[in-house]
Amino acid sequence: MMAGSIEIILVIIVVTFLMRALPFMIFNSKRCVPHFLLYLGKVLPPAIIGMLVVYCFKQTDISQIPYGLNEVVAFLCVVVLQSLLKISILSILSGTILYMYLVQSHILDKILF
Repeated sequence: MMAGSIEIILVIIVVTFLMRALPFMIFNSKRCVPHFLLYLGKVLPPAIIGMLVVYCFKQTDISQIPYGLNEVVAFLCVVVLQSLLKISILSILSGTILYMYLVQSHILDKILF
């Protein structure tokens, strides 16, 4: 059991290192990065963020109290903080903490409904 776990961790380390190092080995100073890779590098991050937002809201129940307000308030917190400060980790952590507080305390349920 333990030996199998160590082998799995070693494989993960090697694969992760190769995935990080291969682009630098392939596209060194002698070879230019192809245009389609530059294009993918530009358009994929916003597309992935969009998919993550859709994934986060996919199980939101808007037919029952609080009608998804907890999720919307936390989402707006992330958007506003990211727009103002442009510090991703702060925006994400603040939105997560706010969402957990809203869900645990049911404060929007008590105030609005």
